[in-house]
Amino acid sequence: MNERIVILGGGESGVGAAILAQQKGYEVFLSDGGNLASERRRALKSQKIDFEEGGHSEELILNAVLVVKSPGIPDSAPLVKKLVAKHIPVISEIEFGYRFIDKAKVIAITGTNGKTTTAMLIHHLLKTAGYKVALGGNVGTSLAGLVAEGGYHYYVVEVSSFQLDGIRNFKPDVAVLLNITPDHLDRYEHNFTNYVSSKFRIIENLTNEQAFIYSADSKPITEEISRRKIEASMFAMSASNNNKLHAYLKEEHLIFNFQFKGKEENVQIPTSEVSLIGKHNMVNSMAAVLSALCMEAPIEKVLKGLKTFKNAPHRLEFIQQIDGVAYINDSKATNVDSVYYALDGVKGNIIWIAGGVDKGNDYSQIEKLVTKKVKALICMGKENAALTSYFGSKIDRIAEVNSAKKAVDQANQWAEEGDVVLLSPACASFDLFNNYEDRGDKFKSAVNKLSKTLKVNEA
Repeated sequence: MNERIVILGGGESGVGAAILAQQKGYEVFLSDGGNLASERRRALKSQKIDFEEGGHSEELILNAVLVVKSPGIPDSAPLVKKLVAKHIPVISEIEFGYRFIDKAKVIAITGTNGKTTTAMLIHHLLKTAGYKVALGGNVGTSLAGLVAEGGYHYYVVEVSSFQLDGIRNFKPDVAVLLNITPDHLDRYEHNFTNYVSSKFRIIENLTNEQAFIYSADSKPITEEISRRKIEASMFAMSASNNNKLHAYLKEEHLIFNFQFKGKEENVQIPTSEVSLIGKHNMVNSMAAVLSALCMEAPIEKVLKGLKTFKNAPHRLEFIQQIDGVAYINDSKATNVDSVYYALDGVKGNIIWIAGGVDKGNDYSQIEKLVTKKVKALICMGKENAALTSYFGSKIDRIAEVNSAKKAVDQANQWAEEGDVVLLSPACASFDLFNNYEDRGDKFKSAVNKLSKTLKVNEA
């Protein structure tokens, strides 16, 4: 009889793991405590995979030889505790998928912020270099599903701390750690040290044959490194000028001093050749270039990829220029940290569109940047008191609006040539919009309508 594997959770990662498990000859059972999405249900039925939804039948789960757990299910869940008590291994889907990667290379990216952008950029650089490369993990496509699909020589994998909590043998050829700031602490007993340890699991199986790329600007990272004996080959990078590092920023250039496995590359890349906006994205770009060089991608292909990359929507996304005014959609910036990066990275006087559902924001960390760079604030939300009371005496012009169209119309009235209209809300979107994507899409639509209207009037 085939070994029995149980998949807990029927989302993207769970269904991908189930398909791979069946392909590898396991007896597979998937259990989801909620209701499956219709396309997931169809996928399982088409593969003739047994499943249940709306609850977990313990008698069908506690007889497994291996359990693959959704990252959304905490280790503290009663069912998980019962599995551990019975000494049944519980692993994450990235661990399961990794076990069936044969000769292909794996580049894994983690960090509190910037994971998706960096993973997408690495994928784009390798694809531009002509590599057969897949993009998966936390970015939205199951790694196990991609492994089941087959045909790839490289896997670029965005990994969250929740996914890293369930690894055993996971050993990427390149591990990237971008930054660590407090997040998801409810899953880590409200202990930041536990969260840092979780992120560092990305390198726990590495030797000097593998590369560890990290930001020297992140104090929690450098402090943790000083406490550890790390076997991986290490590559440090920074958004400041530090020629002792492997990648750094100097006078509007990304500088690389790269040496690995007999390969050497010393190159300077003007920031004008990088399609991304903002200092934090220069670090993300450094991580991507170092990763590509570790995979022996030709530098000329890397440069081409940097120029042609388009980031995921709603992340400092340039929409268009109207009468010398740039419009940028950063709707994904739902916290003050993200807004800091946006304000710091954008050049020119800023008309800042912010607001929504305030999550108890502390605006003091962006106060200096706001007073230095923001000429006007447009509050786009149902309740704007937190923003108006904090910045009322610090910004000359403040308006309150209740739609993206009104925000864009107001910005157009105030904007002068060379200004930047920046949607970077610092807040959740649920007061006026379905989600941050909806907010960003409505903003883009309003900007494009404004452009058409002005062209018609000019004609």
